[in-house]
Amino acid sequence: MQEKKGEMANNESNTNNTVSKNPKKTNLLDPSSIKNLLDESVSEVVTSRGYKEDVRLSNFVAYTKEKNAILFTYPPSGSFNSTGLVVSSKLPRFSDTYTLSITSADPKSISAKEEVEFSKSVTRWFTKDGILVEGLFWKDVEGLINKYTGESRKNK
Repeated sequence: MQEKKGEMANNESNTNNTVSKNPKKTNLLDPSSIKNLLDESVSEVVTSRGYKEDVRLSNFVAYTKEKNAILFTYPPSGSFNSTGLVVSSKLPRFSDTYTLSITSADPKSISAKEEVEFSKSVTRWFTKDGILVEGLFWKDVEGLINKYTGESRKNK
């Protein structure tokens, strides 16, 4: 009997671990909520790659500097790159095409690279219930980061 109770507790804790990771869900009829969810996920991907968010700029200054910017970063710690990133996104009204671009935070820097971007339909990343398929989206965003940093060329 004790063995069964221990086994049940283990199963419950395993279930709780998978349940605690809530899927990200949005209203597919609301482009603003779709863009907000994708932008939050982009920030997670970029910061998971070692880039720290640069919060020195207030929202007002960021808006006047670049209207579509969702994230300004410092260079990754330990890197030789002396410039961070500016990550921007667009989801035009009445469109399903999400455009994500990455450029240098200091375009005049010697280590600044060419801007990279992709435009894809948001239907690629959401189920019909409005749940974000994070694996697909992260793969696309990481691919864009790799394209910017030049890592994709090294891997080929």
